[in-house]
Amino acid sequence: MLFRSRNRIMAAPMCQYVSHDGGPTEWQLVNFGRFAMGGAGIVFGEETAVEAPGRKTHHCAGLYNDAHVTQYRRINDFIRSLGATPAIQLGHCGRRASAHGPLQDRAPLTEADAKVGLIPWQGIAPSPIPASPGGALPREMDHDDIRKNIQLWREAAKRSLDAGYDICEIHGAHGYLIHQFLSPVSNRRTDGYGGSLEGRMRFALEITEAVRAAWPADMPLFFRISSIDGTGGEWGMDDSLALSRELKARGVDVVDCSSGGITGDGKLAPLPRVPGFQAGYAREIKEEVGVATAAVGMITEPSHAEALLRDGHADIIAMARELMDNPNWPLQAARALGVKEPLDLVHAREAQRLRLREQHRKDYPPGMAIEIPFGPNDVVPYSWEDLSPGKRARH
Repeated sequence: MLFRSRNRIMAAPMCQYVSHDGGPTEWQLVNFGRFAMGGAGIVFGEETAVEAPGRKTHHCAGLYNDAHVTQYRRINDFIRSLGATPAIQLGHCGRRASAHGPLQDRAPLTEADAKVGLIPWQGIAPSPIPASPGGALPREMDHDDIRKNIQLWREAAKRSLDAGYDICEIHGAHGYLIHQFLSPVSNRRTDGYGGSLEGRMRFALEITEAVRAAWPADMPLFFRISSIDGTGGEWGMDDSLALSRELKARGVDVVDCSSGGITGDGKLAPLPRVPGFQAGYAREIKEEVGVATAAVGMITEPSHAEALLRDGHADIIAMARELMDNPNWPLQAARALGVKEPLDLVHAREAQRLRLREQHRKDYPPGMAIEIPFGPNDVVPYSWEDLSPGKRARH
């Protein structure tokens, strides 16, 4: 389907680890609001769990009860008022459960943490294989667990609509539950949800069908994939092409092409983090499958982002850390690329003042003879070399 945003810059989902019982706080309002104020076309929040045990930490975001709806709607109304499109990424951590956040090195929760209210819990997974050697053993999901889990995605999609999101994305990457079913490293099942590629894709596709049925047909549905596993993994681009074809057939509008999250002892080489390092995945899926894609990863220069779009690598440029470093990147990119009215990206209150500053620069071009008044009959020449007035002569 076709949909409109004010540009093709997408603030990618970034976990914040500051939620309260799954619900957003003032941090999310300010953090995601600044990306909308800076001119991004699409503003994702963070990976948002479809149930409380589907969070990695006690402080991860969730949308698993109706009380969350009004909390997120407040943020989305603000983002929309600034001209951006609010978007949500739904997810489930699976075996990556019961941990601290990155500032504590994602250490597993212990009984010592339970004494201060951070009670550990057991994660779920397609197979009872820990996320890392020596890690906590997840519980293998049976068919009843799978059925109930799919229903949680359906309910979360409905709440997402009520909360005012305009785009919904299914998180099937980065070693989360869906990715755990997809990769043969983490899925050793012998039933209909494992074994062959078709079996390992089944869970992802059934979730997609459930979310697409709950999410309005005229509203965009994205799906984030790990185009390849992490170092030593087994899932590769041929698998991602097969998955993308099935996602497209089930109504997915955009495949968001990331990578990594599951490692193993196979031959898959480490992926160098260089500018546009995942853009080739987006290009191949776009060309081979005929579905829109998003490219993400070390895209920081406006000319590079524009070239990726112009040359057909992707339809959307997703940015995360670059926008954290510079929330006004879209505005600065618009200027660098010669957009006729770049200040149309920001709110009128800001645009008015910034246009006035531009007028000042036109009125007083560099090199012009300027005198700075210090009193009714007292002026001092301005130095363009020093960018400052000289010292006035005092008697």
